[in-house]
This record gives sequence, structure tokens and C-alpha cells, in this order.
Amino acid sequence: MRSSRLFLAACPARPSPGRKEPVSNAPASANLSVRVEIFDQVYNLRGSDADYILKLAEYVDGKMRAVSEQTTTVDSVRLAVLAALNIADEYHLLKRRVAVPSTEAQQRASKLASALDEVLDEGQRAG
Repeated sequence: MRSSRLFLAACPARPSPGRKEPVSNAPASANLSVRVEIFDQVYNLRGSDADYILKLAEYVDGKMRAVSEQTTTVDSVRLAVLAALNIADEYHLLKRRVAVPSTEAQQRASKLASALDEVLDEGQRAG
């Protein structure tokens, strides 16, 4: 799993709407300051991969907007919690799916293990 440690930084004056670009041209290994907008709120985030941070912010913004279309609440904190619950649900469903190999994968692994056992048995008999 790709990871870019994020650090929430103080938010300066609001930039022009829609501005979502890295603020620094520092090397990729350095912590970049990235200005993002999530649900009409501006945040400065720091991390080592600006593109990844922007993708995460766009994803969270999309989730919050989807939740806001499905509910009558205008409280952004409530929307954030509901969006977080939706994201957590997706995460746990995917985690569960990855933890339990598919039947096809189990059958293939069993065939490969049998083939390996045969080759090893032949090698022991020959050697």
C-alpha cells in the first residue's frame, strides 16, 4: 500500500477557488506543502508525495459531496463523519476481500504446491 505521511499545517488566508497545487518545488523525498480544498475548506498538508496528497484530498472531497447530496444536513462536521464512515466501510470491505483468497487462487496454489511436491520427490529419488 502506498503511503505518504500527512501532516496538517496551519491554514493561511484562503487562496483563489479551485487552487490545488503544490506550494514547494522541493525534492520528492522532502516534505512538500500542498494546498488542497476539501468541501470548500482550504487545508495546507505536508507530505512526501504531492500528487498522492492531491488524490486523497479529491477522494475525500468527493465522498463528502456525495454524502451531502444524500442527506439534508448542512453541518460540515457531520458530513465529514459520515464520509469517514463510508471510507472506513470501503476500507474494511476491501481488507476482508484481500484477507480471504478467492477459490480460484486457493485451487491454483494447491495445484502449484502439488507440482512442487512432485518435482521435489523426483529430485530426492534421483539424488
